[in-house]
Amino acid sequence: MGQEIKSSHFDKHDFSRFTLRLHEETSLLAEYFSKGKFCNELNKCGFEIEACLVDHELNPAPDNSEYIKHLNNPLVVPELALFNVELNSSPQYLRGAALEILNRELNANLHHCREVAAGMNREFIMVGILPTLRLSDLSTANISDMRRYHALNDEVLKLRNGRPMYLNIQGKDSFTAAKYDVMLEAATTSFQVHLQIDAGQSARYYNASLIASAPIVAACANSPYLFGKQLWQETRIPLFEQSVEVGQEDKRRVTFGSGYVNGTIMECFEENLDSYPVLIPANTEDELDRFSHVRFHNGTIWRWNRPLIGIDEDGSVHLRIEHRVIPAGPSAIDSIANAALYYGYTAYLVNRPEPPEHSLDFNVVRDNFYKCAQLGLDAEVTWFDSNNVKARDMLLENVIPAAREGLLELGIDESSVKKYMDIIQERVSSGQTGAVWQTTFVRNNAAGMPMMCHAYLENQVRGLPVHEWNVKC
Repeated sequence: MGQEIKSSHFDKHDFSRFTLRLHEETSLLAEYFSKGKFCNELNKCGFEIEACLVDHELNPAPDNSEYIKHLNNPLVVPELALFNVELNSSPQYLRGAALEILNRELNANLHHCREVAAGMNREFIMVGILPTLRLSDLSTANISDMRRYHALNDEVLKLRNGRPMYLNIQGKDSFTAAKYDVMLEAATTSFQVHLQIDAGQSARYYNASLIASAPIVAACANSPYLFGKQLWQETRIPLFEQSVEVGQEDKRRVTFGSGYVNGTIMECFEENLDSYPVLIPANTEDELDRFSHVRFHNGTIWRWNRPLIGIDEDGSVHLRIEHRVIPAGPSAIDSIANAALYYGYTAYLVNRPEPPEHSLDFNVVRDNFYKCAQLGLDAEVTWFDSNNVKARDMLLENVIPAAREGLLELGIDESSVKKYMDIIQERVSSGQTGAVWQTTFVRNNAAGMPMMCHAYLENQVRGLPVHEWNVKC
């Protein structure tokens, strides 16, 4: 879904042509897996951060078109809503000083983003769900001026036969709504972590990413509020799942997945072909080995851990895992620490002699994920010893030490491992995730969403990790 499309209006011929090309490219992709034709450059990493443009009252500012022109940075692109943008990193080899390089680049880009926003009397904020967001902000009048987003809205509604999207989230509070568009998705802003992998080990990496999702979402939760209602610790998870629901209950477009992979992640692309109808027939004249139709169709299926096909400048094809469970924010250094947690823990799991997926049932892993999204560090989950354990204890006793070991196995500098894993350790030990800071600040100061959001942005700009943020005015 990253590229623009030629038209947002389609007929039966468009769908037939796209489906034929999708079958042809999927067959060729299977050949790439069977013959080992993928690029062998491994452990390249990167990320995408989605952010919001807001005015001085921290309400959404639908100015991303003008903003991106002023910014003039190819790494920053529009997102679904006119008040959303996406900031991309440069790819790095995951070794040595990679985490520090990513941190420096992110801080430099954020500084420029904030400078340009200030020149437009705007602010730039990274948060899983903007606390000051109003339901009225999520209207089709605020869809970004790109054909692919209008096509997404139209085609999802067609598959629903015109029935509205129903939102129903039960947490500390509850919220229900009906919407005749997909704009609820624009309320969710994420930090998406990428890792280039070997085809032969793709099952191990995919399954490890699934297992890692529960502890990571518990440690990184930063979305407790939606329209002033306190819902899940990571409300972004159920919100996104319900925002583009096409009515295919057994195969939701936003999903944790249907199971572990047994052989390679080719199984995911076969599932895409067999189980998910074409949503947007964005036909191209590209050669089959560009996999344009496979990649676009895959982009309309939002697995929380999504396998990706990438095309390098020299035409070679590579595989990546896109880990999508982490919200945007709270600070830049928190974001790099969150990425380090994912990279380190998945590397640890992949490098174990016995595949960990043999010891933890997929249904348990999925249940763990949703429990941690709802309750954060207080969630009670089932871990490898089959005993119930609090997510906080699981992280402190197992996951964080394993992530340290995994980063060292990757060849990350010891100083970087200590710096970023210490941030995760202190955050989990204190219990102050981004979500907990938000709810505690509101409670301690009898604050509304604008007051809390102003304090949040001030802390974000200061750059301290969230466990050091003051919960009093």
